[in-house]
Amino acid sequence: MNLMRFRNFYFAFSLLVIIPGLISLMMFGLKPSIDFTGGALLELRLPDGPKAEDFVLSENVSETYAVQEVIKSGEQAVLLKAKPMDNGQKDALLLALANEGVQVELLRFETVGPSLGVELLRKTLAAILLVASIIAVYVWKQFKDLKFGVSAILAMLHDSLVLLGIFSLLGHFAAVEVDVLFVTALLTTLSFSIHDTIVVYDRIRELSRKYPRHDFEALANAAVLETLGRSINNSMTIIIMLLSLVILGGGSIYWFVMALLVGAITGTYSSTFTAVPLLLLWEELKDKHAKKIG
Repeated sequence: MNLMRFRNFYFAFSLLVIIPGLISLMMFGLKPSIDFTGGALLELRLPDGPKAEDFVLSENVSETYAVQEVIKSGEQAVLLKAKPMDNGQKDALLLALANEGVQVELLRFETVGPSLGVELLRKTLAAILLVASIIAVYVWKQFKDLKFGVSAILAMLHDSLVLLGIFSLLGHFAAVEVDVLFVTALLTTLSFSIHDTIVVYDRIRELSRKYPRHDFEALANAAVLETLGRSINNSMTIIIMLLSLVILGGGSIYWFVMALLVGAITGTYSSTFTAVPLLLLWEELKDKHAKKIG
C-alpha cells in the first residue's frame, strides 16, 4: 500500500486545519492570562450563594477594586480578574462581598505585576525559538542532510500552528486564556512531533543505505508502513491517559490537558503525514532543479 502517493491530500488536509486558525491568529490573536498581562486572579466558591451563572458583582465593588472580568469556573465557583492587588486589598474585597450578603470561600489568589508579565512573555518566545533551533540543528547533524532538519522543523511548525490556531479560536469564541501551562503544552507538542519523526527518518536512512538504487518514495513509504503501528500504539497510551484527565481531572488543568491532547494527536499525525511528504517534496524539487541544470 503506497500511502505517500496521497501526499497532496495530506497537504490539503493540513491547510484546511491550519488556515482557519491562522486567520483567527491574525484577526484576534491569543487571549493572554494574567501570567502575561499582569493582574490579580481570585477564584471564589459560592457555598450558600447564587449559582455561578447567576453571580453578579455590584458596580460599587467592581469599580472600587478594578474588577475587569467575572468568569464562571464551575457550578458554584467564579473567577474574578482585576488589576494587581496585595493581600490587604484582597481581604478588603472579600469583606465588601460579605457586607453585601455574598458569602464566598477563597480557593485561589494570584497576582502578577505588569513588568513581570512582559518579561515572562519575552522569555517564553525565546524558549520556543531556542528549542526549535536546537532540534533543527540536532536533526540536521544526526542525519547529515539539511533536508531532514528543514522538514522536521516545518512539521513542528505545522503542529504549533494547529495548537495556536485552535486556542486562538477558543479564546475568541469561548474566552479560553493561554497561560504558562499552555506554553508548557506547546513545548511538549514540539517533543511529540519530533519524537516519532526521528524514528521514521531513521528508518528511511537505514533503508536508503540498504537499497541505494531504489526509488526514494518507495523507501519512504516502506519506512512509514514499518513504523506506523509503533507510532500509533505509542501515542494511544498517551492519548488515553490525557482523555482520562479531560473527563476526570479538575477544572484548573482542563485546558492544559486539552492542549496536550491536541499536541499528542497532531504530533502523531504530522510525523507520518507531514514530515515524510515534506521530505519527498524536497527530493522532487531537487530532482527538477537537477534536470533543469542538466
